[in-house]
Amino acid sequence: MLTLIRGGRVFAPEDLGTKDIFVAGGKVCGLADPGGLQVGGAECEVVDADGLLIVPGLVDSHVHILGGGGEGGPATRAPEIRIEDIAAAGVTSVIGCLGTDGVTRHMTSLLAKARALDLEGVSTWIFSGSYEIPVRTLTGSVRSDLVLIDKVVGAGEIALSDHRSSQPTFDEFARLAAECRVGGMLGGKAGVLHCHLGDGRRRLDDLFRLVRETEIPVGQVVPTHINRNRELFAQGLEFARLGGTIDLTAGPEDIPASEPDLSVVEAVRLAREAGISADRLTVTSDGNGSIPVFDAAGNLVRLSVAGQAEFFACFRALVRRKILSLEEALKPFAANPAAVYKLPGKGRIAAGMDADFLVLDEGLNLRESFGRGRRLVADGRVVVRGTFSAA
Repeated sequence: MLTLIRGGRVFAPEDLGTKDIFVAGGKVCGLADPGGLQVGGAECEVVDADGLLIVPGLVDSHVHILGGGGEGGPATRAPEIRIEDIAAAGVTSVIGCLGTDGVTRHMTSLLAKARALDLEGVSTWIFSGSYEIPVRTLTGSVRSDLVLIDKVVGAGEIALSDHRSSQPTFDEFARLAAECRVGGMLGGKAGVLHCHLGDGRRRLDDLFRLVRETEIPVGQVVPTHINRNRELFAQGLEFARLGGTIDLTAGPEDIPASEPDLSVVEAVRLAREAGISADRLTVTSDGNGSIPVFDAAGNLVRLSVAGQAEFFACFRALVRRKILSLEEALKPFAANPAAVYKLPGKGRIAAGMDADFLVLDEGLNLRESFGRGRRLVADGRVVVRGTFSAA
């Protein structure tokens, strides 16, 4: 299918002004000033984007595509994610991960689910492992997973400073980071070690020690849930000052002051006030992962499931509240994760890149979405369907 999108204001994420975009074979084949692209002799769908904004498809680099949870027993296992929910959030690329449960959730199933979503319309990658060390892998080691399995881009989410972690020693953690480093080099991958951070008092101690005591680059490790509480967030800012990337977890736009979490809006505002560039941030949904609440004795009090809708809501809120410009906001939601995890063809709009982009109105409402040139959303309505979804 050939597609010509006419007259939209393109943010690549840089503001390129009004452009026409020609799409063929799932790729952006050309960008030109309005009227500068002509297609003859072939059937071509024309999309009128006059007065609309065109931005890269969003990249959500922490999604429990198989479902997470299980902290309250088998009945609390969260369901698998649906392609419709991904598309509705403006997401065109995801990295799937396991969480607490590496027993009833398997790496083979994670890989199969990623391939299924890929066929249904979005681009997918995965992390090897779950919360625990030693890491559960597909081939016997993280290093060989990175070299031999196309969709594996790193290890994660490995739990630190959390009562649900395997309580790894620093040496075990450092060896895993080294496996990611070398495996990434040999496989031509990012080889990122993606780390879940809990409420524990050790916070980022192991990450700072890794930077101080080893030769592993600071960019090899990305801590997530860094806006879980203010003490952890303060250490996250220090990690960013060292050149690291920190990952914020999407949630409600406004969080009461009595709660320990920081909203993404508040966290980004504080990061900017502290002199941290948007280049050092990513935002993820934790989609279909569990949100458990434990009391002081470690007993599960309640549990809910994270959705991806708040991911897109956080993106819009940052721009609407003028915390970030649209160009800046596209960094933590698209360009940065694509660069950090070395996702080819993602995070930008340019000739030769994958045709992943969103068409938004002036209020940043999603009007159209394309994943590798395939329409996912049309006229504000999700049109892509999972294999077993109702029509």
